[in-house]
Amino acid sequence: MKESHFRKAGRARVSRRHFLAGSSALAALGAAGGLPLPLRAQDGTPAQGGTLRLGLHNASQNDSLDPGSWSTSWTGASFNGGIYNNLVEILPDGTVAGDLAESWEAGEGAVTWRFRLRPGVTFHDGKPLTPEDVRQSFLHHMKPDSTSGARAIVDQIASIETEGEDMVVFTLAEGNADFPYLLSDYHLSVLPALEGGGIDMQSGNGTGAFLLDSFEPGIATRLKRNPNYHKPGKPHVDEVEFISIPDATARLNALLTGEVDFIQDLDGRNIPLIERSPDYVVQRVPSLRHFSFDMDTTVAPFDNPDVRMALKYALDREDIIEKVFLGEGRPGNDNPVAAIMPFHHEMPQRSYSPEKAREHLAKAGLDSLTVDLSVAENAFPGAIEAAVLYQEHAARCGITINVVREAADGYWENVWLKKPFCGVDWFGRPTLDWLFSTIYTSDAPWNTGWSNARFDELHALARAETDEAKRREYYAEMQEIIHAEGNTLTVAFVDWRSAVSTRAGFGEVGGLLPLDNMRISERMWAES
Repeated sequence: MKESHFRKAGRARVSRRHFLAGSSALAALGAAGGLPLPLRAQDGTPAQGGTLRLGLHNASQNDSLDPGSWSTSWTGASFNGGIYNNLVEILPDGTVAGDLAESWEAGEGAVTWRFRLRPGVTFHDGKPLTPEDVRQSFLHHMKPDSTSGARAIVDQIASIETEGEDMVVFTLAEGNADFPYLLSDYHLSVLPALEGGGIDMQSGNGTGAFLLDSFEPGIATRLKRNPNYHKPGKPHVDEVEFISIPDATARLNALLTGEVDFIQDLDGRNIPLIERSPDYVVQRVPSLRHFSFDMDTTVAPFDNPDVRMALKYALDREDIIEKVFLGEGRPGNDNPVAAIMPFHHEMPQRSYSPEKAREHLAKAGLDSLTVDLSVAENAFPGAIEAAVLYQEHAARCGITINVVREAADGYWENVWLKKPFCGVDWFGRPTLDWLFSTIYTSDAPWNTGWSNARFDELHALARAETDEAKRREYYAEMQEIIHAEGNTLTVAFVDWRSAVSTRAGFGEVGGLLPLDNMRISERMWAES
């Protein structure tokens, strides 16, 4: 990254002390109940100009402009959704549409896919977009030693060829009718190709709605309007600031004192405060998001399926939803597939049962069990409180859970995929093939420590199956395997819940991915 980007970052920093000092603003609003306000914060034609300031919680000092490393909504929305573009994008209504690609078509069996690039698109430095830029951007994730979060997608690609000045041809190892959806993955940004191969990851030179003005990892990113953006009328604002505020109370204070216009993950206890005021709106967006405690089954005692089952029965999900999420959530059922997804398989709800937990401990040859559970403020909203409640639930089952409170900064680099039992905030994925190949197959890049040969076999069968009834059977069995033998203890499914100042506006908001499918910066507007 250019040194100048770091030097200028000080302008985007907002004092954490200033956020916390605004606590008196909470009292000013008072406490009151009320129905959720409408999703739309501002009607009419979107305003043009001004600055949009977003208070988010999961930035890290380890964040970088390497698209393969992005793992949070911060990097997805600020980099992929702000500076760069994909070949396709997911619209707010959940459909997939062309972005850098003007059109595409599949060959027989959905093995070959041809994408025609949109004419006239340029990078921020004026360089025209070419098929080679696309090819090199994908090859970056396809390196033999790649640890990219998109590896499960690019592993399906047998070859990428370019034709003429505007065509990119993907040949898959086997057919996949979901392939265009997969290319919306926020890692698969298109970056400029370098002479001799590779991509330019250091300059922040993209095709996106904004130019990179400053970036201080873990603190703030500031972007300025791209005057040559290829989408007419977008972006609406001249500048957008992504400001890191890990603490929920500090985020709320930042909103109430006018330091930010939008905050992510509004604490449920503060909903009445926001709904009472005419100056703010609660934004609820249906989603695939779910919170879980995940176990690494390559590490004892989680390698024992009866230990895993005992831990699942030792959790009172309804109690956590009532006390931590204040009723705003749906109980998880140790299955990562949301009920609103196609091919969701309904199974009997697993409920809290000390008797069954002790029964499975006995099957594992244990009278009691002690495990460490790692969580942090940003593992998921309410993760620490949920873990403490789980500790109480488990104690009645003969299980001692030591709640390890990890540092919020660096949690996703130092704890997730490193510690054997930890809290995870999963976005979900728009298709089951995408979800399973990212997290649950044996070779998934974000596999948290679980493998099942039958599950892998069914995944391969479902991907290539064109008969919907058979595909549904395969996916149903896969969900039953995860439910019975998997390593994920699903706590709850929740909506995206944010708070927005009425000086900012938004239209229809997408929820398949966070922050309006990562496109919040180009879709929202603000007062000049």
